Amino acid sequence: MAKRKNKRVQRKVEKAAKKHPFLVFVVLLLIVVIVGVCLLHKKGFVHVPFLDGIIPQDKPQEDIITDDLQIHFLELGNKYTGDCTLIKTGDTEVLIDAGSRKGSAGTIVPYIQTYCTDGILEYVIATHAHQDHIAGFVGTTAIDGVFESFVCETIIDYPLTNTDSDIRAEYEALRAEEVAAGAKHYTALECWNQQNGALRTYELAEDITLNILYQKFYEEKTSDENDYSVCVLVSQGSNHYLFTGDLEHEGEESLVQNNNLPECKLFKGGHHGSTTSSTAMLLEVIKPEIVCVCCCCGNMEYAKDPLNDFPSQAFVDRVAPYTDKVYVTTIVSDNADGFESLNGNIVVSSNGGEVKVQCSNNNTLFKDTEWFKENRTTPAQWRE
Repeated sequence: MAKRKNKRVQRKVEKAAKKHPFLVFVVLLLIVVIVGVCLLHKKGFVHVPFLDGIIPQDKPQEDIITDDLQIHFLELGNKYTGDCTLIKTGDTEVLIDAGSRKGSAGTIVPYIQTYCTDGILEYVIATHAHQDHIAGFVGTTAIDGVFESFVCETIIDYPLTNTDSDIRAEYEALRAEEVAAGAKHYTALECWNQQNGALRTYELAEDITLNILYQKFYEEKTSDENDYSVCVLVSQGSNHYLFTGDLEHEGEESLVQNNNLPECKLFKGGHHGSTTSSTAMLLEVIKPEIVCVCCCCGNMEYAKDPLNDFPSQAFVDRVAPYTDKVYVTTIVSDNADGFESLNGNIVVSSNGGEVKVQCSNNNTLFKDTEWFKENRTTPAQWRE
C-alpha cells in the first residue's frame, strides 16, 4: 500500500523534474528546511515567532471520537447542498461521496485526515455522477481532491449514468489513475453479481459489514440521474445504517422490493430531504430511529417553492411518525459565506449497543431550531 502511494508521488516529481529541474531542486530544499524548523519549533528546541498559532498541535484525545463504529456526516465548507460521509471502524475507513463543489476538498480532506491517519481509504463509494456528490474527489488546481490526497484501495460506483459533464469526466479520469496505481474498481452491479472479484458484503471489522444493496436502476435506464444511486447498508450486530444517495421514489420502491431491509438505527435522509425521496414505502420498512440530512437548510438552488427547500415539508411529514431525532448539517445565512453550521459535522457512533449522536456545533433537534419554527409546520407526532 505504501509502495502505491510512493509511486504516485514519484510520478508527479519525475514529471515536474523534467519540466523544471532547477525549480524542483529549490522547492525540495525549502521543504526540508521548513519541515525541520517546524519540528524543532513544535518540540520546543527553537522558537520561531511567526510559526506561533500556525503549526497545529496534536488534537486532544478527548476531542477524538473513538467508538468502534463512527459515521461522520461532513459540512462541506460552502452554501451549497451535497453529501460526504466518512465511516470509520478501527483502522478501516469508508468514504461515501465527496460533494458539493471542487473547493469542498479544502474542508473535506483535513477532516478525513484527522481520523484517517495512515492516508489510506480502504473503500470509496461514489453513489452517482452529480457534482454535489463527486466534485470533492477532484478538487481544484490549488486544492488537492480526495483522490490526490489519499490512497484509495477499493472504489465502488454507479453502473449507469446519463450525465455528460466535465466533473464526471474529471472524476473518472482520476479514478482511472487510482486504478493504474493499484486500486480495485467495481460497479455496484458487479458487487451485487459478485463478478470480477467484487463482493456483495465486505467485512470492515469483527461483526461490522458493508453491504451493497440492489435496485433495478443498476441495469435499467432512467431519465433521472438520482435513481442510479448506489445503495449501501452498514451493519454492526443488530444495528443497521442505511445510505441511499439521492435515490428517488421509483428507485426506493425497487430497493424495498429487491432487498430484505431491516429496521434501521440510522437513515441518511434521501436526496437531502427532498419531496421525492424518503418515501412512505421505504420508511415503513426501515422505521429509522435517527435521520441525518446532508444539506444547506433553506437553500433554494433546487426548488422555487419554499416548502420544497431542503429539508422539505413533505420529508418532515413522512419521517415524523417514526422519529423526531432529525439532524441537519448546515443552514443558509446572511453572513459573508452565505452559510453557517446548523448541527455542524454530525457523528453517529456506537460500540455495538447504544447509538449516540454528537455534533460539532450543537445537538439541537431539527424541530427545535428557529429555522424550523419559522419555515415548517410541526407534525402532530412532534407536538408536545
